[in-house]
Amino acid sequence: MNPSTYRYLSSQPELLKFVRYHPMWYRYLSRDPHRINELPKKAKTFYGYTFPQRLEKVNHQLKMAGMLIQLAEAMKD
Repeated sequence: MNPSTYRYLSSQPELLKFVRYHPMWYRYLSRDPHRINELPKKAKTFYGYTFPQRLEKVNHQLKMAGMLIQLAEAMKD
């Protein structure tokens, strides 16, 4: 792997962790270091940091809160 690519990964712990979880990225970055620009996008998708994924997570939490409120109201009766 290119030393500058490795330094970049070392400065970004989440990206380094992503590369360790997906060893195929070692091969991609060794053969073509310019693919480092794709890595943050793939990592965000993997970790669930994209806007649609966060929105889905918030929606799920709201549904859970609604179900807990309904359960609490049912227990009162």
